[in-house]
Amino acid sequence: MKRTHLLITALIAGSTGILSAEVQTPQKPNVVIIYGDDVGFGDLGAYGAKLIPTPNLDKLAKESLQFTDGHCSAATCTPSRFSMLTGIHGFRHGVRVLAPNAPMKIKPEMFTLPQMFKKAGYQTAVIGKWHLGIGDGKTAVDWNADVKPGPLEIGFDYSFLLPSTNDRVPCVYLENHRVVNLDPADPLYVGKKPPEGFKGTVYPDGKKDRSAMTYYESSHGHNNSVINGIGRIGYQWGGKAALWNDETMADEFVNQTKKYLAGIDKKKPFFLYFASQDIHVPRTPHPRFKGKSKLSYRGDAMVQFDWASGEVLKALDEHGLTDNTIVIFSSDNGPVYDDGYKDGTTVQTSTKESDRGHDGSGPYRGGKYQIYEGGTRVPFLIKWPGKIKPGKSEALVSQIDFLASFASLVGVELTATQGIDSRNMLPALLGQDEKGLPYMIEEAGILALRQGPWKYIQPRGKKGKAQLYNLDSDVGEQNNIIAQQPERAKAMAEQLEKAKQAKQGLRNL
Repeated sequence: MKRTHLLITALIAGSTGILSAEVQTPQKPNVVIIYGDDVGFGDLGAYGAKLIPTPNLDKLAKESLQFTDGHCSAATCTPSRFSMLTGIHGFRHGVRVLAPNAPMKIKPEMFTLPQMFKKAGYQTAVIGKWHLGIGDGKTAVDWNADVKPGPLEIGFDYSFLLPSTNDRVPCVYLENHRVVNLDPADPLYVGKKPPEGFKGTVYPDGKKDRSAMTYYESSHGHNNSVINGIGRIGYQWGGKAALWNDETMADEFVNQTKKYLAGIDKKKPFFLYFASQDIHVPRTPHPRFKGKSKLSYRGDAMVQFDWASGEVLKALDEHGLTDNTIVIFSSDNGPVYDDGYKDGTTVQTSTKESDRGHDGSGPYRGGKYQIYEGGTRVPFLIKWPGKIKPGKSEALVSQIDFLASFASLVGVELTATQGIDSRNMLPALLGQDEKGLPYMIEEAGILALRQGPWKYIQPRGKKGKAQLYNLDSDVGEQNNIIAQQPERAKAMAEQLEKAKQAKQGLRNL
């Protein structure tokens, strides 16, 4: 631990010089996380994509340490985001994909990544998709007043949000505690029925009128309130003046990011969590991006996300922030094709789903919702000019370890009850350790344990069967060798159960 702190001190001191000749205090690095939504391992050119041009992210990859075994913690978005921001596995708190009116899963008393950065003197902001819940769950959220608790109650100084997801209501932006552009004469409500006497905007019900879905139809599950010609999950009433424009959402998040970076105190470090809605459904790329990939909406949305990422990086350059900024690019889970809308994304029912020849999971099996590698092995880039040598790393790393790793970087000591599953993997993130985690948990309803090339998957339900794979010889997880390796499977099953039951978390095992 002392050696790590010495390394970090040297990196920070050597990287940025002195803020003041009197104080002799080195400037800590800024940290920006660019987070994709349903972006799979194989959706970037740098990771093998041939049908989707991603020049900005490919350039970032050349300037970064590119991990080939980098993971989110779960194969769905809410638990992955929860884990990244808290350093705690989602299954410990029953975190699942949230409904539109779900209360916030990160409680204000939890220690979080933004709180850690604030403790180290950072400015903190989140711009983009949230989907971690809003409100305390004790009373229904009043969207016409202060909407809280939310990001500001767990460590962010500023937030500009898509409150849930772009396929769920409410279809409005939330800046800090208030809905943007809300007209008091057309109050906003979320729920199956509006309050008695409601006289505001009523949206078409996709279950009763499929013809209202003019953008494209729902294939399954997205047929409640129809807003901007797109069926959503859940019902919204009122709030017409505050509605977002789906096709300009990427532009809005980019513009808000530029505005934020222009207004920060340049004498203080900052942490920015830029959480794009792309390439989650409904995929609605701006018309200027349509046809820019060799695929349909999904590919074009990825081109749009590449542009947005490039704009964030360009803004850092324009404000002279690049040299002392750590940039991380990753995703919340693996790819999905038809996920509720008839948007032209082809699904082939086989062991390998694909979008007309494009495999978003690359060589790996599965994707979003699935326990196989394609569910959690995602693009994972980290750039720190002059401090992290660009190249590739096979180290096993996970986003859940950001909390402990960056705490080590900026000199914040975690207590035994903070970020209990987050382990200090800073040497691996800096390219100083080629192995990374000794073991890691993956989550997709059931749990799996990764240990080196070995992967053990627990059985699903009473009739399910346990699985064991050697990823060195079977990267596609096609050959379950549990019958040939019973002792190894037993040992890994026991280790997984021990980790699952560890009330003090993985860091304290």
